[in-house]
Amino acid sequence: MIAILKYSAGNIKSVQNALTRLGYKSIITDNPSELLSAEKVIFPGVGEASSAIHYLRERGLDRIIISLKQPVLGICLGLQLMCRFSEEGETECLGIFDTDVRLFPPVDKIPHMGWNNCMTMKGDLFHGITINDNLYYVHSYYAEISSCTLATCDYIIPFSAAMQKGNFYATQFHPEKSAEIGEKILKNFLEL
Repeated sequence: MIAILKYSAGNIKSVQNALTRLGYKSIITDNPSELLSAEKVIFPGVGEASSAIHYLRERGLDRIIISLKQPVLGICLGLQLMCRFSEEGETECLGIFDTDVRLFPPVDKIPHMGWNNCMTMKGDLFHGITINDNLYYVHSYYAEISSCTLATCDYIIPFSAAMQKGNFYATQFHPEKSAEIGEKILKNFLEL
């Protein structure tokens, strides 16, 4: 069973719908035992960092997330909360990825919203994906490039479009909203 982490963030149902289209059964849960026993865990999110991390800490889900041993996929806010620190609400995050999340400089429209490609890609998530393939982004904050970066995108400045450390994977783009290319990336994760 695939567990989708339920917390104070939006976009969870569209992730479940994408999994259903791919033929996978999933549950939306904040139950620690269901998260710990799931085959894979998806940590999606559209929301604000400080209120989201507060919700997770209040319920002990922060400790559960960092203890997971199965493959975990963070999406958008999920990626940002897996970093060390976010400028959004001056938030101490989970610290899985040793990098910070910054607000885009105000030299172009913020948020970065719409279709964009990745300039570089590596790893199993991107099997069968090329730099000509576009993915859907909606975000005002970005994770800095680090040793955990799997893919980069360029909007105002280069940033981490995807990250990995051990069993933890994350994408800044929304694979569940990125049509066939996004579903291919989700499928790659589900087949790890």
